[in-house]
Amino acid sequence: MSHLPTTADVVIVGAGPTGLTLAAFLTAGGADVVLLDRAAEGANTSRAAVVHARTLEVLDGLGVGEEMVGRGIVTPSFTVRDRDRVLLTVPFGGLPTPHPYTLMIPQDVTEQVLLARLRALGGDVHRPCEVTGVAQDTDGVTVTTAGGEIRARYVVGADGMHSVVRERSGIGFTGDTYAESFVLADVRLNWSLPADEVQLFLATGGLVVVAPLPGGRHRVVATAEDPPEHPDLADVRALLAERGPERTPAEVREVLWSSRFRVHHRIADRYREGRIFLAGDAAHVHSPAGGQGMNTGIQDAAELARRVLAGTEDGYEAVRRPVAVDVVAMTDRMTRAATTGNPAARAVRNAVLAVAGHNAAVRHKVAMRLSELSVDR
Repeated sequence: MSHLPTTADVVIVGAGPTGLTLAAFLTAGGADVVLLDRAAEGANTSRAAVVHARTLEVLDGLGVGEEMVGRGIVTPSFTVRDRDRVLLTVPFGGLPTPHPYTLMIPQDVTEQVLLARLRALGGDVHRPCEVTGVAQDTDGVTVTTAGGEIRARYVVGADGMHSVVRERSGIGFTGDTYAESFVLADVRLNWSLPADEVQLFLATGGLVVVAPLPGGRHRVVATAEDPPEHPDLADVRALLAERGPERTPAEVREVLWSSRFRVHHRIADRYREGRIFLAGDAAHVHSPAGGQGMNTGIQDAAELARRVLAGTEDGYEAVRRPVAVDVVAMTDRMTRAATTGNPAARAVRNAVLAVAGHNAAVRHKVAMRLSELSVDR
């Protein structure tokens, strides 16, 4: 761990995409920033792999949008299917943005790009550095670590669902946990569907999403009642055989990485406690449906940085918390609709999606919501 400064304008705890984005924007604006992370190194797996149009616009402001696009896979549409039947195709091509698409790019690559930009601006990450205490008074905040204390004007918790900063500041995290788990797997597969589309399959047993990744890989996301900690080739093949295309089944050749996780839908009771702020997963967690999580966090970071630099930080929660409330509600509706076990409810769901698929205005509205462009347009 590098030598820790004893003072800073802003201490950020957590060097995931949210913390890195915040640090880069603040550093570019001339703030003295200390970014801490308890892990010895950054992400080395794909994890959050969807970057939406609004997030790319934000990252253009850091000068990294073009590099991100060059290192990812541009996907111009999102298709919802019931096995082989197309229920709804959402095209992103008509969106009012320089990025009329969804970008598929592994989280470790996103973090590499953001860290390189932060370093180019003169910043870096202090790691491994675990925060054990956060105490504020009228003049500032003292952050306690094993390496010493740092005195700061502000502290931002971008340290995930189990945020130490949120817990130390006494902010509640209201919500619940879904009964099912989610399976994530990066695979190599052969199939007949378009290589540049994100596919969501709805089936009796649950949902499965298949999306392209760089290097000829695909990301598979699926609900499961009691999956193993690291699903293997047989597990992923069974999921796609049960829920994926039937006429020309997918042929999963190899599982490169896999994981399972429980999904929560929770939101912080407030985003600020005095001089302490929350952003990203420390402030909101929800279903991966729609790929909104990392995107919402990066946008939190950009808004908070802008306000801190302008001295208008009082308005941060009023702008960003309603966005998270809306995202949590939307992804909850999507998840419950996609995972319903009621045959009648599934029939109604499919009928509604099929009707929506023939309405250009509805398709555009869905594309705006998924891309998060509707937040400020």
